[in-house]
Amino acid sequence: MENTLKRLLLVETEAEERVAKAQTEREQLIQQALQEAHQLEQHAKIPELQASFLKKAETRATQTIAELNKRYEERKIRLRQLAEDNQQKALEAAVHLLMQVGK
Repeated sequence: MENTLKRLLLVETEAEERVAKAQTEREQLIQQALQEAHQLEQHAKIPELQASFLKKAETRATQTIAELNKRYEERKIRLRQLAEDNQQKALEAAVHLLMQVGK
């Protein structure tokens, strides 16, 4: 009977060790799976981040182009007005010179 009890205790100890080892392996597998899932999630986010960055860059570029076009048009209008003003002055100066030559 004593041998049977010793064997039962020994088997119970071995079973507890196996359960502990299995729990440790289970935790390691869970942690590894979580890490892999996290890495996959990060890799999946890269295209999203790139798309977001590109969209923001395109928006900024569009705004910059619109601003530059507006400045260009304003400058073009100012230059045309200046040219028209100078054209009138040039015509007046030419008429004045022609009148002086004829005297």
